[in-house]
Amino acid sequence: MSERRKDTLIVMVGLPRSGKSTWARKAGHPIVSPDAIRLALHGQRFIAEAEPFVWAIAKAMVKALFIAGHHAVILDATNNTRKRRLEWISKDWETVFKVIPESAEVCLERAQAEDDAYIVDVIKRMSAEHEPLGDDERAL
Repeated sequence: MSERRKDTLIVMVGLPRSGKSTWARKAGHPIVSPDAIRLALHGQRFIAEAEPFVWAIAKAMVKALFIAGHHAVILDATNNTRKRRLEWISKDWETVFKVIPESAEVCLERAQAEDDAYIVDVIKRMSAEHEPLGDDERAL
């Protein structure tokens, strides 16, 4: 009898406009995107009061996709801090981190090219807050 392999959650790590979503789409696994949840839930990019619901939905979606039989699921979010990444460690699946190491300068250029002024301050803030993976955080 073969042993069932453990499900794997691939947690994206990188700044906005770094290429996380592009990589995730090419990987071919189901994607859980808090950005998409926000738009579906309240039609806006960010409402602070809704964030607990957004993240509860994201966690439920990850679990539901594993229950449905998927063995790999991607969480497409910035996950730039250790605290945020640790929220995705679970006994129910293996967590690995896919870092997209694009520089803040390139991300800012992409935001400007897309005329996305909203995300500029977010990129700057997240770049300043970024915490690299620790030795105990497994990279893909």
